Amino acid sequence: MAELVTGDGTDVDEGATVGYEYATDCGPTVLGDDSTVRHGSILYGDVRAGDEFVTGHGVLVREESTFGDDVVVGTDTVIDGRVDVGSHVSIQTGVYVPPESTIGDNVFLGPRTVLTNDAYPVRQEETLDGPTIEDGVSIGANATILPGVTVGAGSFVAAGAVVDRDVPPDTLAMGVPAEFGPLPGVLEGGNQIA
Repeated sequence: MAELVTGDGTDVDEGATVGYEYATDCGPTVLGDDSTVRHGSILYGDVRAGDEFVTGHGVLVREESTFGDDVVVGTDTVIDGRVDVGSHVSIQTGVYVPPESTIGDNVFLGPRTVLTNDAYPVRQEETLDGPTIEDGVSIGANATILPGVTVGAGSFVAAGAVVDRDVPPDTLAMGVPAEFGPLPGVLEGGNQIA
């Protein structure tokens, strides 16, 4: 196992694996104060999380992923390595986040959201290019964000949408493929993630 460095008040359930040694020279897993890793979760070496990092059960967080403060990673979610996540982020049950993705601050990813990083899986040699989810974005359940797409700050992606191109800031994206429109009044004002 890789070294584990924890802050004050951090709790790792029995049956969780923290510091999975994916390479002989991997670095430590670092968890800030008041963090919780639940049973069945696996955190690789070279993962760094700030204070109040919380996992559900059965979470996988692979190497070279970083998290700010106050991040929840829901049950059965996969953070597939080389992912940067900001602070005050809620990643719900069953989300998939591929390598080379960036998630800003104050972001909500609804259940079963899928981010992708390969435009032509196993058909062409491509450079992996995960999406960028900017600050204050909310993404509804079962939405799919395609490779290289930027979802602009303050935007809202409706449940089930397939986003195949950049979303401007403060925009509603809905449908398959997603069409864009102004945010309705009920969606203005930003996320309230505590």
